[in-house]
Amino acid sequence: MFDPEAANSGRDPLASKIPVTLITGFLGAGKTTLISQLLRHPDMDRVAVVINEIGEIGIDNDLVKMSSENVSLLANGCLCCSVRTDLQETLRELFGERRAGLIADFDRVIVETTGLADPAPVIQTLSSDTMLGAHYRLDGVVTLVDAVNALTQLENSPEAERQIALADRIFITKSDLANDAQLAQVQGAVRAINAQVEVRACTLGQLHPSELTNLGLSNARADARTLQFLGETLSPERDSQAVEGERHLGQRLPSRHDPSVRSQSLRFEQVFSWDTFSAAMEMLISLRGKDLLRVKGIVNVEGEPVVVQGVGHVFHPPIKLDRWPSADTGSRLVFITRNIPARVIRDLFDAVGRLGAASGEA
Repeated sequence: MFDPEAANSGRDPLASKIPVTLITGFLGAGKTTLISQLLRHPDMDRVAVVINEIGEIGIDNDLVKMSSENVSLLANGCLCCSVRTDLQETLRELFGERRAGLIADFDRVIVETTGLADPAPVIQTLSSDTMLGAHYRLDGVVTLVDAVNALTQLENSPEAERQIALADRIFITKSDLANDAQLAQVQGAVRAINAQVEVRACTLGQLHPSELTNLGLSNARADARTLQFLGETLSPERDSQAVEGERHLGQRLPSRHDPSVRSQSLRFEQVFSWDTFSAAMEMLISLRGKDLLRVKGIVNVEGEPVVVQGVGHVFHPPIKLDRWPSADTGSRLVFITRNIPARVIRDLFDAVGRLGAASGEA
């Protein structure tokens, strides 16, 4: 699963890859409204927006500068592309046509998923498809949450819960139609599922494109954004014994009636070897892979800071940073899981570590 050579090659594995942002959200959350606004924004030049059906967006004719079979070049330089078959083929065709000069150049992709879509397979596709992984990188998942209907959707639809669980940034829409009590309930439900996510408001799709970008790692150089990507606040407060239902990187978690899906952070002060860390992760995946929604973190591998992230059983190639982003050299991993207590994960890592130590002594 983890390749130490890839993490220690000295080459920045993220350099020159085109960042991809996924926009998701349950039915009626406002994705079409947001995309419509984005396609008209002057700062969307050199961006390719991939949507499910271009006709649903209702682009004004005078905004379309050129159209081909499935790609429209808008007057502001933004490419709008409809999915004809599946996303993999669409992204391959976009890159091929870009390279051949058949379409306008672009340096970023925004993908709108359907309201009933689980974002996990899309994330896994970017990691597991060799061609896509060579040219694209996941920048982040943006989820729109309907302030009026979110609580009902979370009760009845596991897809809505997973969309929140996998998000790197959340925008609460229709806040103008909800009262303060409703907004507080929705925010509490979001935090109970994904405690480290940044939550903002969005009304009528009025967002600057920059709010949807630069959510993930763009290179292997460590800076303050690395810690934010990992879900940490930029404060010295630490939590070395995070346990289910207690604290997340020093922050008190809200509670939920049925917290089957939750985010939880674990810290490990010991130094890992690649073999030990890989063995622990592979055992966790083999035992509870279907309940392991997302993992991301920074791991002390023989003194070196290595960023790991994965969705389900599919992991991105590890990234060795050029330095530690702070004086803290402890390993910290954020797990978003379904019905897996934090203590179970910690005990598994401890058991694998003891086995590795015993094997080394023998």
